[in-house]
Amino acid sequence: MPTLQHFLPKRALTQMAGSFAGWRGGALTTLAIKRFVRRYGVNMDEAANPDPAAYPTFNEFFTRPLRDGARPFAEADFLCPVDGAISQFGPIAGDQIFQAKGHSYSTQALVGGDAALAARFQDGAFATLYLSPKDYHRIHMPCDGTLRQMIYVPGDLFSVNPATARSVPGLFARNERVVCVFDTAHGPFVLVLVGATIVGSMATVWHGVVNPPRLPEVRRWDYPQAGNGAVALERGDEMGRFLLGSTVVMLWPAGVISFNKAWQPAAVIRMGEAMGLRAS
Repeated sequence: MPTLQHFLPKRALTQMAGSFAGWRGGALTTLAIKRFVRRYGVNMDEAANPDPAAYPTFNEFFTRPLRDGARPFAEADFLCPVDGAISQFGPIAGDQIFQAKGHSYSTQALVGGDAALAARFQDGAFATLYLSPKDYHRIHMPCDGTLRQMIYVPGDLFSVNPATARSVPGLFARNERVVCVFDTAHGPFVLVLVGATIVGSMATVWHGVVNPPRLPEVRRWDYPQAGNGAVALERGDEMGRFLLGSTVVMLWPAGVISFNKAWQPAAVIRMGEAMGLRAS
């Protein structure tokens, strides 16, 4: 399947999926949602509204909010921002982020070529978290942060599942992505939303839908650190969402985070659990 993806019309498939996901199809939409729930084992008991017929579009079902109390926050400096599974995490080797056996990519490539931004994470730490189709698809803040910049980076639309991560070099710095740069009490922090095949779009709470349109060039938005237009988010606040599932990659400078000792690659994770503590 990873090899076949090189030849698939990934952009056309993604546009078709996005159109369907936004379609108000009445009974047909409800039927598609019910089949999806059965196929992937979605736990609707956690949803604020567990009735599949309550969602007029597939997108509204896919980005459904959770009921109050479904994800309690741990007593930790850094919370896990998503439901999903751990792809990889650990130290950044110079500027190289480990993707899978035999594959790594640079921080500069990941953030869209900004060498000065990438240099702030030299020998830092990273975490790559994969959201499967059944997961809750809103993304939350691991700690308090004030938005400094958002960067849209055009790219491919390969799947981001574990098999593809093992097969496609530089996958997460190759796919379309939205790079969100924050200032925090712990220093700079980057959270990257990585697009994928069938991911109709990515959205942030301050901007709304970032893509489409899928433009051929890098785009940047700068944000003030105080006053009108500033975007300050607290630990656990929603910061964005995927309209169909994908992956997030996070970057920290050296000496900031000490990861949860229970974490390991492929482990299932939940939003709000302890991701790590401030490094001593």
